[in-house]
Amino acid sequence: MQILPFYLLCDESGSMIGESIDAINRALPDLHHEISTNPTVADKTRFCLIGFSDTATVLQPLVDLSDIDEVPALAAGGLTSYGDAFRTLLRCVEADVAALKAEGHEVYRPVVFFLSDGIPTDEDWEQAYKELTESRFCPKIISFGIGEAQEATIAHVANFRAFMQKDSAVSPAQALREFASSLTRSIVRSAGSIAADGGDGFTLAVDDTVPGFSTVSLDKL
Repeated sequence: MQILPFYLLCDESGSMIGESIDAINRALPDLHHEISTNPTVADKTRFCLIGFSDTATVLQPLVDLSDIDEVPALAAGGLTSYGDAFRTLLRCVEADVAALKAEGHEVYRPVVFFLSDGIPTDEDWEQAYKELTESRFCPKIISFGIGEAQEATIAHVANFRAFMQKDSAVSPAQALREFASSLTRSIVRSAGSIAADGGDGFTLAVDDTVPGFSTVSLDKL
């Protein structure tokens, strides 16, 4: 079977306390319901949730969402270690791809949705990012910045598409609801392209625009 793994790498630092983390936690059940009740999508995709603050934690190991009753909630507190997030992600991807292949699956390049509301507090995070993106398992990364996140950093993290919350256009909670909806749509549409294609390829169907966000160019120096 052809499998497309999705990873949500989500900021859990102290600045996310309140409406931001609450908005994500309210949206996760909707994502779970949308995917788990669609057999075509659930069969073709897997989902993993990693939260990061001082350190990164795998809150939900890679799973067929139809096999679990709910997605674990996020809890905010601490600093913003991008480095540990990327190191943890790389370890997960390496282990997950190996496990899926051992089960006889054909595995597509993983897709990561990265969300942060602030500036990385660790100075060596770019080395961890380099190790991730230069590995043979380099995922396609779609990054979203809200709050105090810096556009240049969010663009640097992405290698496929990047978005920044529009200044004062929407609240962080509204932006995060749109983020979660965009993630859900991407999983559903991408899985549909696998089913429709029937061959060796698929189309990563990520939104070109997301309400409440500006699209960030990845070509700026």
